[in-house]
Amino acid sequence: MNYQIEGLSAIEILDSRGRPTLKVHCSLSDAASGSASVPSGASTGKAEAVELRDEEPNRYAGLGCRMAAASVNEQLQPALRGKAFSSPSEFDRALVDLDGTPNKARLGANAILGASLAFARACASQDGLALYEYFAIMAGQSAVHLPRPFINLFSGGKHAGGQVDIQDVQIIPVSAGSIDEILATTYAVFQAGVEITRKDYQMRLLRADEGGLAPPFPTAEAMLDTAVEAIHLAGFQPGEEILLAVDVAASQFYRDGKYQFAGEILDGDELTARWLRWLEDYPIASLEDPLAEEDWPHWSELSKQAAGKCLLIGDDLLCTNPARIEHAIKTGAASGLLLKVNQVGTLSEALEAFHLARSAGWKVIASARSGDTEDDWLADLSVGWSTEYIKVGSITQSERLAKYNRLLELEQLAGLRLQRWER
Repeated sequence: MNYQIEGLSAIEILDSRGRPTLKVHCSLSDAASGSASVPSGASTGKAEAVELRDEEPNRYAGLGCRMAAASVNEQLQPALRGKAFSSPSEFDRALVDLDGTPNKARLGANAILGASLAFARACASQDGLALYEYFAIMAGQSAVHLPRPFINLFSGGKHAGGQVDIQDVQIIPVSAGSIDEILATTYAVFQAGVEITRKDYQMRLLRADEGGLAPPFPTAEAMLDTAVEAIHLAGFQPGEEILLAVDVAASQFYRDGKYQFAGEILDGDELTARWLRWLEDYPIASLEDPLAEEDWPHWSELSKQAAGKCLLIGDDLLCTNPARIEHAIKTGAASGLLLKVNQVGTLSEALEAFHLARSAGWKVIASARSGDTEDDWLADLSVGWSTEYIKVGSITQSERLAKYNRLLELEQLAGLRLQRWER
């Protein structure tokens, strides 16, 4: 089937942090159409595709997206209007060719991703399919399942003002058998966290970028201890019913070949030893970016020592970039991919990254960004591509809840089942 472009347009909107981003609209010649909003991260890898920002210091501190909107309205629209494409991959290749740079810096990864997503949504509409069904066909999947969420409980690092070095502690309700049960379980643990925060830190509810609680923990270990305490207080068993996932974001405290962590200066061996102790002391099932994005030797060493104990997830390390994923597979540096479509810039390139991870036997976590919108396309992507897990943020804030509510809708109305827990 061919999909002929009738029009492409974009406007600047605001994300969940009040910063500009894009909403792109695509219309096809048969009157089908689709729109999509683009997320943006705070903790970003050096290998990520480059967003186009206005850099006008007196407007949104230089973060405006009028230039990126103009990329869609003044360059992509006239170049692509009237042209027909047989698939999203063909359309995405046209976008990449029009940009002509290795990192999408000319037109902007935000403009290109918005167009890529909006086109896919329009195609699904033309074919009379739900978006998750279209994504499944795109990935060559026949069966689709609901992903198990990693849900943010406590935040530090760039997501919360840096009161502790690590970025997030999430909970994984592994005994729950449905999205409904997962969210009810999470509510109980989150409210227990609120109670502990009020008691121990005498502070009202304050939330970080992704909705997690952000009290002034004295140490990262205190953050983990409090997570375990909240699970107990909510009436669940840590390590059996609920596990932890930790996003370290180690590149944020890596300087001149050393890690400045918790007031100490550590080399890669010393930091690796600390994480291995954590795996013994806490019910951690997943470590994300525990080492810097270019510290490949220590990634490989930690991966070897942590095998069978936890997932080792690459975010900044991999940047959803096929070349980096191939290197990580070759060097045994990870066992999971954090899939962020805006890191690479188009759905088709993200799908290539997904298939590479799958070929290595890795787990895949579809991830939102710290700056996100109420658009729920990520939930459909995770379901259509059958990623094992999804990482959206906490159970507060509408841009997070939009994705969880979409999963509930697919569970209760479409009858989809939750994937069973596998480490």
